[in-house]
Amino acid sequence: MSRGDTIDAITLEVLRHAFTAVAEEMNANLIRSAYSPNIKERRDCSSALFDAEGQMIAQAESIPVHLGAMPFSVAAAVEAVESFSPGDVVVLNDPYAGGAHLPDITFVAPVFAEGRLIALVANRAHHADVGGKEPGSLAGDTVEIYQEGLRIPPIRLWRRGVVDRDLLELVLLNVRTSGERWGDLRAQYAACRTGIDRLSEVIDRFGLETVSEGMGAILDYAERRMRAEIARIPDGTATFDDVLDDDGVTDEPISIRVSVTVDGDRITFDFAGTAPQVRGPVNAVLAVTTSATYYAVRAMTDPEIPPNAGCYRPIAIDAPLGSVVNPEPPAPVVGGNLETSQRVVDVVLGALGRLVPERAIAACQGSMNNLAIGGTDPRIDRPYSIYETIAGGFGARPTRDGVDGIHSHMTNTLNTPIEALEIAYPLRVERYELRKGTGGAGRTRGGLGVRRDIRSLGPDARVSLLTERRRQRPYGIAGGESGSPGENVLIRDDEEIMLPAKGSLSLAYGEIISVRTPGGGGYGPPDERDPEAIDADRREERV
Repeated sequence: MSRGDTIDAITLEVLRHAFTAVAEEMNANLIRSAYSPNIKERRDCSSALFDAEGQMIAQAESIPVHLGAMPFSVAAAVEAVESFSPGDVVVLNDPYAGGAHLPDITFVAPVFAEGRLIALVANRAHHADVGGKEPGSLAGDTVEIYQEGLRIPPIRLWRRGVVDRDLLELVLLNVRTSGERWGDLRAQYAACRTGIDRLSEVIDRFGLETVSEGMGAILDYAERRMRAEIARIPDGTATFDDVLDDDGVTDEPISIRVSVTVDGDRITFDFAGTAPQVRGPVNAVLAVTTSATYYAVRAMTDPEIPPNAGCYRPIAIDAPLGSVVNPEPPAPVVGGNLETSQRVVDVVLGALGRLVPERAIAACQGSMNNLAIGGTDPRIDRPYSIYETIAGGFGARPTRDGVDGIHSHMTNTLNTPIEALEIAYPLRVERYELRKGTGGAGRTRGGLGVRRDIRSLGPDARVSLLTERRRQRPYGIAGGESGSPGENVLIRDDEEIMLPAKGSLSLAYGEIISVRTPGGGGYGPPDERDPEAIDADRREERV
């Protein structure tokens, strides 16, 4: 008898949604409580609920790259702490101890009922600065992780509800914007308290044993559904490869390769043939590679399957140690979470598309177009640091054009609203528009990229760019054409100076950084495009 047989289907479904509601409310309160525009406006944060063993039970539907990797953080916290006490909170960001990259700080807190540990709540938020060589902790040319910011192993920052002031001071002393960081850390703590309170209410309503059994039954339910979905994919092996433009240190392209094997109700991803780890900051730790693979499987099967540990049981991943998708320390990794994760999705979707071509999709823009700007705000004579990702074109689908100007795949954030950006920082958005003609042509065309121009209104600021698809275009499929590449441009005295995909520079008063993002790939032969759609494209070009 499976665990689900002891709980009726209606109760199981009610519990499943109750657990999801716990995670969603945690995330909503984190967003409402945060100080930085990166969290409160862009919503660059995620929350989830785990059982006492660290298995993910439910998540808020927020940032894919966070959620598939968060179980690694929870496992690291459980391993580091001999025994939790009520009120404890473990924090960490070390990519080589359960994290993803240093700006993402994870909180893990225990939930007790009737004197025993029953669950864990966790959240992850991208902090706009955690130290390092450049504001925003986003240098595109780092060669070791020590240059990327403060590295926090799994450690209790709160013990029995009391913050460890010594540790807190150590953290805040090593970041540029300590007030904002402390505000965001407190928001994460408040989100943990929300999760504990709401799960306690669920336990009070249904009883501890029913909740405990329900957690196990939900995992088994998700596993059954995922196995059924995988079993519908024809058995066989398919391979796909693509490249990153460069690593920010050299101009050499970096190969990402995967072989996907479906055998009954199990699926295996083998990244043998992927490039060895590189000097620059595009190495992706195993947690990130796993997260991207899980996301792609869900996207190509049934996204309504509950995203929990049971859902991922039939999925095996082999990423060679020492490769760019599973590096060894002290390799820099800030861009692995941001850019390499997108390319892992591209190759996994490409391989799966060869097994189930009716579900295939052309490449999306393939970059988060990461931009960080920092300096001193002359209005208040204090340091500032802004981080944002910028939308681009979505890949074309068999029956629909790609979406224009949208975040895709591993990032699910919003843009920073112009009003919020200009209030918070000495910056002005001069231009924000779709890039006409950037979507790959096809029977259905790729979505359009965007252009975002930001002018500095303060003294010399430092700008860091960590972008992709500036040389290698997002691929089209089934005869569709590639999307247009992106561009990074410095505008100085009306002169446009082309910039590399990755790197840092100084921005003087009045100068503009212009980020122009890629379009999505097209699907199907362009000569098969519907004439009415062609007329609409032409009208759009004239606007």
